[in-house]
Amino acid sequence: MNGPSHTPKDATEAHTRNWLSLQKERAPHGHWDEMRGAVIPTKTSTAPLTDPKISGLWQQFIGPLNTPSTHRVADLNARMNHLQGQVRDNGISYNVYAAADQPQRPWSLDLFPLMLSAADWQQIETGVLQRMQLLESIMADAYGPQQLVLQGQLPAALVQGHPGYLPAMHGVAPVGGRYLSLAAFDLARGPDGCWWLLSQRTQAPSGLGYLIENRQIVSRQFPQAFEALPVQRLAETYRTFIDSIKARSPAGSAAHVALLTPGPYNETYFEHAYLARYLGLSLVQGNDLTVRDEKLYLKTLQGLQPVHGLLKRLDDDWLDPLELRSDSTLGVPGLLQAVRSGNVLVANSPGSGFLESNALLGFMPALARKLLGQALHLPAIPSWWCGEAAALQDVLPRMQSCVIKPTYPENTHRQSFEPVPGHKLSRQEQDEWAGRILRDPDAYTLQSWLPLSHQPTWQTGPDGGASIQMRPVVLRVFAVSDAHGGWQVLPGGLARLGTRDGIASMQRGGSSADVWVQSTVKPPTPPASASSIPAASDAVAQRQRLVTSRAAENLFWMGRYTERTENTLRLVRLSLEVLNGENQNQPCLLHFINRMATRHGLVRAGVPSAEQAHRVFERSLIAGLWDQELATSVGFNLRSVRLAAASVRERLSPEHWRLLEQAESRFFQPYEDQLDAGTPAALTDTATVQRLLADTSQMLAALTGAQTDRMSRDDGWRLLSLGRHIERLAFLSQALSEAVQLGLLDEQAGFDVVLDLFDSTISFHAQHQQSRTPQALVELLVTDPDNPRSLGWVAQTLRSRLRRMGSLADGATLSLAQGVPDLIGLTTESLWPLEAHHPPQAHDSHTPHPLQTTLALCETTARQVSDQLCGLFFTHSGEARYSMSS
Repeated sequence: MNGPSHTPKDATEAHTRNWLSLQKERAPHGHWDEMRGAVIPTKTSTAPLTDPKISGLWQQFIGPLNTPSTHRVADLNARMNHLQGQVRDNGISYNVYAAADQPQRPWSLDLFPLMLSAADWQQIETGVLQRMQLLESIMADAYGPQQLVLQGQLPAALVQGHPGYLPAMHGVAPVGGRYLSLAAFDLARGPDGCWWLLSQRTQAPSGLGYLIENRQIVSRQFPQAFEALPVQRLAETYRTFIDSIKARSPAGSAAHVALLTPGPYNETYFEHAYLARYLGLSLVQGNDLTVRDEKLYLKTLQGLQPVHGLLKRLDDDWLDPLELRSDSTLGVPGLLQAVRSGNVLVANSPGSGFLESNALLGFMPALARKLLGQALHLPAIPSWWCGEAAALQDVLPRMQSCVIKPTYPENTHRQSFEPVPGHKLSRQEQDEWAGRILRDPDAYTLQSWLPLSHQPTWQTGPDGGASIQMRPVVLRVFAVSDAHGGWQVLPGGLARLGTRDGIASMQRGGSSADVWVQSTVKPPTPPASASSIPAASDAVAQRQRLVTSRAAENLFWMGRYTERTENTLRLVRLSLEVLNGENQNQPCLLHFINRMATRHGLVRAGVPSAEQAHRVFERSLIAGLWDQELATSVGFNLRSVRLAAASVRERLSPEHWRLLEQAESRFFQPYEDQLDAGTPAALTDTATVQRLLADTSQMLAALTGAQTDRMSRDDGWRLLSLGRHIERLAFLSQALSEAVQLGLLDEQAGFDVVLDLFDSTISFHAQHQQSRTPQALVELLVTDPDNPRSLGWVAQTLRSRLRRMGSLADGATLSLAQGVPDLIGLTTESLWPLEAHHPPQAHDSHTPHPLQTTLALCETTARQVSDQLCGLFFTHSGEARYSMSS
């Protein structure tokens, strides 16, 4: 007798039930559930939680995930761990008021994507394109005939009275024939299953970079599901966007386009650096740019280079301190005049801030009928501007069902506040808000409260158990310009997830999700098209990477601080070994480490010397490792490496940046742990400190490898290399001079300490075995052309780097190169005669010893080359700044 047959439908339902069993909670009553593809009924519903209802998209998503139900939680946990590891490895961060002394906060990304059907996307795409056309028409009228205000279609308080409107741009035709090149639209799905517009951003909308990273990471977690849906691709739209900016700029397809960022302390700086690298743009700050003869230029090592297009990532207020905020240090003096003259395309045209007002949404339906002759395809959440008496009278009694929002958000001169849900206010609080609104009605806008749809997320609870939990979601989509006079909607978006109480901004702990838009056909692998391959002339022009003066300076100091960290860390390790080894009572050694530590600021002034009090000196040496007030400490130098690198992050690989962050965090972690525990004295455990220093030394070695072999060897890299070798030449020549002067080479322990400080012990034993003569040591540490720690090799590398930069600064680096001594050409006997056991002390003879003279010359050369390079390229005043010359 045959048993019961199981149909594919039965298997599907079983698979669905297994997945739904992971769902700890549904969406709240009256909210749309993205996983089930339906609104959750009211509380009177008796449907069980595990009813096998799931949307068609989610059926396709979970289909390839045929892990046995007993292993499904472990499988999803493993995917989530891998996702979080990718976020950390890629260095994706989002910071709140980023501080120099705080680690960057990792970007928050959920495991599951928000999935949109082709029908959903059709509504969104059509509606967004229509609204983009409407916004462009409003901009054209506001900065042109202003008929909408004159005819009463728009209140003047929302246009000319809005702080985001720039009278200085009135009557100025947009460069390239279009005001708006980019806009973001925040959407939410209502209980009816339709998408509603919540707000729009036109000044400097964020998310385009995070969106790409989200896609790359999440799609790798579910590759079969990604192909099975299938999901629309993103890359072509980005390419079209940049092609559009170039085509409409004054220089056409050969245009130089830059991305203007507020700098590394901005919360979304990671995205700025990532986008610049992904789109092939120069990442610039305001002080990298200058306006000459109403044209915009980038200050580089190669001189002033024209900029024809600017993708800005800061609000308009900060763009030009001459005409806007005079206290702005983020913008470029004269930029607005360059725009008015038609010499640079800024995306978006300055002055679009008034379009972001929540109050404008209530006027959009009538404006669409007047300007476009159409009804809006994408509805907006009902909005009432309280500056209209009729609207105020209508909506004020219904405050409890609305959200109170500022008409002029983020403006210091008008009322600005976080949105306030009316249903969370007590009766007394509602009366207080009504009073505020009546006193200044223009400053307030009320919008209907929309029950947001809820997206499944993978969460780990306080008990360690993982499950599917529902979170409210807002979808941000982007419209970008194309080269044909229109716009395209990026087929995806950035989903922002909130808490159970509502949407939380990323500044307040919100999370994000990838957005998958289902394609009606399987996307083919895109062929290499003519539009994606630069012309031969363009390819030649792109070979030379521009190095901004700011980037050059940061690279130079990144090199110096890296080398300085290595040198001081090795000196501390060596000192601790001496203080705790068999030679701890040798006066000569103690005097040497005392003088070196004092000279390099590793112990504070007034600390007893190593000869006077071993343990006091040792404790001071250890305490100084993390001393942030001591600008010469190992911790200060290590943190300075990261800060300098943050300003040139677009030039660093994710692995390089991760090494920097890990080196800093691991070095400071024990210190911070002890402070949290209230027992900083535990850090006096020398063995623990030695292990920490050894681990940090290994990471610095890896960092040196990344700087040496993983960066393009352009003029910026040469300055990084110069910084390292200047620091190395000064430190090692001074260390050897001290050792010789104190007679350290006469003792085996002292001899070994010098070799250790030069990191040349293995090389010496390999070449000279046990021949511990001063001449052998001088040969290896001063004149050897193959030892990268010898002074001769360092000086030779300095000369080589300076010569390679001879095309800059009118050839000034060539004369610098000639001034670097050629130590490799010297003989050992000329530096240390065979009959001399050691050079005479300063009081023994008035005749300087050749070796000491040479070492003093090396120290002087290092200082002079450093000063000259700073004068040539980094001094921000006078004619010395060659990058400022035309």
